[in-house]
Amino acid sequence: MTKIYAVGDIHGQLDMLQEVLELIEDDGGPEASIVFLGDYIDRGPDSCGVLDFLIQARDAGRNWIFLKGNHDRMFEWFLQTPSRGDPYLFFDVSWLHHRLGGQDTLRSYGLDFSMRRRLSDVHAEALVSVPKGHHVFLSQCQLSYDTPNLFFCHAGIRPGVALQAQDEEDLLWIRNEFHRHLAAHPKMIVHGHSPVDQASHYGNRINLDTGAGYGKPLTSAVFEAGACFVLTSEGRKEIFPID
Repeated sequence: MTKIYAVGDIHGQLDMLQEVLELIEDDGGPEASIVFLGDYIDRGPDSCGVLDFLIQARDAGRNWIFLKGNHDRMFEWFLQTPSRGDPYLFFDVSWLHHRLGGQDTLRSYGLDFSMRRRLSDVHAEALVSVPKGHHVFLSQCQLSYDTPNLFFCHAGIRPGVALQAQDEEDLLWIRNEFHRHLAAHPKMIVHGHSPVDQASHYGNRINLDTGAGYGKPLTSAVFEAGACFVLTSEGRKEIFPID
């Protein structure tokens, strides 16, 4: 199998992103093929900087694949006119709720939330402050990417549904039904979305979201010859299925 790299949920952590990309380049060179598992924004301090960085790399011709996360879609939809909320959220929560990080993202574009503001005013200012290219980038992110043996997506898949027939809501949001399923999937599923203490291999899926949005380390991994290795400053560290 061709060597391919993956990066977990970034959540506005530009410094961490640059650090893991250095590890990837040290391991695989500047032409390394990288799949980003989505959630580029929210919670961390520099969502704007992360998107700027990724867009510049894309325009420079990097061999990078950008998947969409649920937070990316919430931002994308917020920037539509009229602003659109995500129906998957509970009725009393919006993207701008402090738990989700939308305010953190908009602060990185210069918006001020020190006083109570009307949603219409925040939306209007966001349309002026957020570069159109950032909105376009988010709208163009893929929902999944696969190789002969691996299927990459943000949240996971619905068991029993063909990989190419997966629903967008599941690819961006699913948790319990996916996590509880212990039987083999058609391919190894590589995902993020649900923070874990360290990159974890469950036999039928591998979770690379290690909580960067909460200040914990961002994880990058390489898949080669049927194995998965986390990249560290000391080199590769193979991860094995949890017993």
